[in-house]
Amino acid sequence: MSGNYEFSKADMMIVVMARLLREAENAFMGVASNLPFFAIWLGKKLYNPNLTWLNIPGRINPSPDFAPRTTVHDQLYKGRASITLAEIFDMSARGELDVAFLSGVQIDRYGNFNLSHISEGGRIKTQFTGGAGSALIYPNTKRVILWRTRHDKRTFIDKCPIVTASGNVYRVVTPIAVFRKENGGLVLDSIHPYSSYDEVRENTGFPVSPAPFTPPPTEEELNLIRDFDPERVREIEFSV
Repeated sequence: MSGNYEFSKADMMIVVMARLLREAENAFMGVASNLPFFAIWLGKKLYNPNLTWLNIPGRINPSPDFAPRTTVHDQLYKGRASITLAEIFDMSARGELDVAFLSGVQIDRYGNFNLSHISEGGRIKTQFTGGAGSALIYPNTKRVILWRTRHDKRTFIDKCPIVTASGNVYRVVTPIAVFRKENGGLVLDSIHPYSSYDEVRENTGFPVSPAPFTPPPTEEELNLIRDFDPERVREIEFSV
C-alpha cells in the first residue's frame, strides 16, 4: 500500500527502475522489454526529462500516446531522430551507453546471466532465445539494470551453467527485491514492502543478508502510470 493506493508487483518494479534513471544520460531497451518501457517513460516524465531514450525500433526519444502491447509497436517509432542497432552497439563499445536494460532466464550470484540453453546428459534440454548482442552491451555499458519477473531458486542460482553475458551490473530488480553488486557478487539492496527477508532468502539460490525495505510507490508515480496505462498492459510480463 502507498497511502490509500494499492499497487502491483509490476508497479513496484517500474517505479524502482524509473528511480534508478535519475542521473542517467541515456537508457537503452531492447525487444520484449515491457517493464523497462514503462520505467524509461516514467523516468523521463518524473525524474529526468533530459534522459535520452534509445530503443530497438531505432528511434531516439519516442513519444508514445499510449502503452503498446509490444516493444516493437509503431508507437515506439514515434520520434524525431533515428538510430540503428549497429550504432547503439558502437555507442556501447565506445563507452557512451550509460544505462541498458537486460534480462536472462537464469541469473547467478555474480550477476552473470544465461539466455542460451540448459543441458542435461550432454544434450541441450531447453533452448532459450540467445543473447542478441547482450554479450557486447553488458560489459561495455556503464550501468546495466537486470530485471526478471520471476524470483525463485530456479531463476536466481549460485552459478550459471552457461554464461551468455557478464558485465557491469548496477542493479537487479525482481518482483520481491533489489540486488546490487558488491565485492564481485550480488547482495540484497532492498526488499519490497509486501515481501520479507524470509521470502527473499527462501527463493534465492545463494546466501543473502537482511536489507531495508524498498520505498513504496508514491501517489504521483502511481497516478502517472495508471493514467497512461488504464488497460494494465504493464502486467503482460507476469502472464507469460
